[in-house]
Amino acid sequence: MEYKYISRSEIDTIELAQNIESEKFPNMVICLDGELGSGKTVFTKAFANAMEIKENVTSPTFTIIKEYIGDMPLYHMDVYRLEGNVDGVGIEEYFNKNGIVIIEWANTIKEILPEERLEIKIKVASENKRVIYLIPYGKKYEELCEAVI
Repeated sequence: MEYKYISRSEIDTIELAQNIESEKFPNMVICLDGELGSGKTVFTKAFANAMEIKENVTSPTFTIIKEYIGDMPLYHMDVYRLEGNVDGVGIEEYFNKNGIVIIEWANTIKEILPEERLEIKIKVASENKRVIYLIPYGKKYEELCEAVI
């Protein structure tokens, strides 16, 4: 099943992220995909803020993984520069560290993603409008989507 959400502003995207954060659970994996400027980092910042993370959240483009501590750990990844080569990075280790994993450009590493996860695809419809598709893999993620959409 696929869920569709229309974001008419950055505030709508922020509210969606906060609603998803309110349903979080340990070892949650969120995979974000969308073109540059679509709102992947806006989503992640809002999610982190809702987790009471005080640090400034930025896209980890050059560091690949940034770790933040809030009411539980947040592991923010940007795998774009890996171009699918994840050898030696240890991304899979983060899937079971009892935190939340948010991966930007996750479609580039599909072969190592956990079977159960939430994929979020963001499509730019206009300057302010985004069409956001939530695709849950697994019962927990289906229940999460039902609760927030």
